[in-house]
This record gives sequence, structure tokens and C-alpha cells, in this order.
Amino acid sequence: MTVPSPLDSWIARRKPSPQARLRLFCFPYAGGGASLFRTWSDGLPADVEVCPVQLPGRGTRLLEPPFTRLSPLIQALTEAIFPLLDKPFVFFGHSLGALISFELARHLRKEYAVNPVRLFISADRAPQIPNRDPPTHSLPEGEFLAQLRRLNGTPREVLEDEELRQIMLPLLRADFAVYETYEYSTEPPLNCPISAFGGLQDHRVSRGDLEAWRDQTNVSFSLRMFPGDHFFLNTTQPVLLRALSQELRGDG
Repeated sequence: MTVPSPLDSWIARRKPSPQARLRLFCFPYAGGGASLFRTWSDGLPADVEVCPVQLPGRGTRLLEPPFTRLSPLIQALTEAIFPLLDKPFVFFGHSLGALISFELARHLRKEYAVNPVRLFISADRAPQIPNRDPPTHSLPEGEFLAQLRRLNGTPREVLEDEELRQIMLPLLRADFAVYETYEYSTEPPLNCPISAFGGLQDHRVSRGDLEAWRDQTNVSFSLRMFPGDHFFLNTTQPVLLRALSQELRGDG
């Protein structure tokens, strides 16, 4: 029997490809898991190895306690994925995942002088913009559920099923805590291009919030808007993957 390595738990459903030109690490939104990216390799260039990140507290790691603060999460992630940074790599993160990927890129630069080839930011305001929304991670259950319904990212069956709620609410509270307790610190811009993606009907993250990511790179910046709300990642996936493919073909 093969004992899973720590890397196997953090990177789920990876199909190792010795011929890969670069690796794409994908970071999910709050409450999401690696399964969000399970079909992405089918819609991206064959020489891109997709590495879906599985954070503790979900999917195959359901019994592990989720992180509630960003700094220890970044430290653990760094140790886990470092063996896979032996070839060019890019980060894609959606919402909470965007913040995680940004701070992970800064940490890798500071500690190891390693940089991603590109940072794909999806549905998140630039980190230097203060959070306009009041904290929700510690709200009473009824108010927290109402907030989840407004965000429209948690499946209705989860919100309406008591058993599923008891599984998902602690995870969602933990993920929201990671995001809502984050404190931005000023550092030099990243030495990699940033490509930002947003939803045209996203009432949580505006075009201006996304444009402000331009200040976080000293290389090139681009912004593309897609039909859909904060979770356009799920509703316009084929179009998003085509846009990713176009940019990835020029990287590496």
C-alpha cells in the first residue's frame, strides 16, 4: 500500500505530465475545493499541467481542520507545493483563492526569490483596497445563512439540508475568517504579469476593484470581463478557459 505524501493531499486530481511546459496551480473560492477544476485540463493546452489545490476541511481533506488565518495557510502551502516549482508555474485564484495566490506569490519571492510566470486574478478586489463589507464569519447562523444566499455561491441544497449545513458552515466560517481578517502590507509590485477576470453582474467586486490590481505588478496588466455574477467561474467556464488558454500559450 502506497502512503500518500503531503503533496498528494494538497494537490488533488493532478495528472503528472513530464512533457508539461508549465504548471497551473488553481485556488478555489471560500467553501470550494479542488473539484471546481476537475475538467480544466480538458479545456487548456496539452502542455499545461493543471494542479488543483485542495485546502484542508473539504473534499478528500474533510476531516482536517480548516485554516482561519492567512499567514499559516501560506506557510503550509509553500512547504507543500515547493517540490512542484521546478518548472515554470502560474497561479489562478478566484475570490478568496485570488488573495491566497497573491500572498503566496509574495511569500515565494521574499523567501526563495521565486516568481510565478503569471498571476491570474479572478473576482477579487485588489488587496490594497479595504474591505467595504462588515465581517460575516462570526454572525449568528440565521444571519450567516442569509449572507450566503445573497452571495449566491452555495448550492441551495446545502443551505436547506441540516446535515449538509453542519458540515459546510464551519468550513465557510473559517474561509470567511481567512479573508476578513487579512491585513494588507505594502511591498514592491510583483515581477510577473497580472491578468484579472471579473463578472459583469458581480455586485461585490467592481471593475475599478479589478483595475486596481495594475498597481501590484511592474510588468504588464490586463483585464477581461465575462457575463455573470461573482461566480461566473462556474457559469461561463468554456469562455474563461479559452481566455486562459490564449494567455497561457504565450507563457512558459
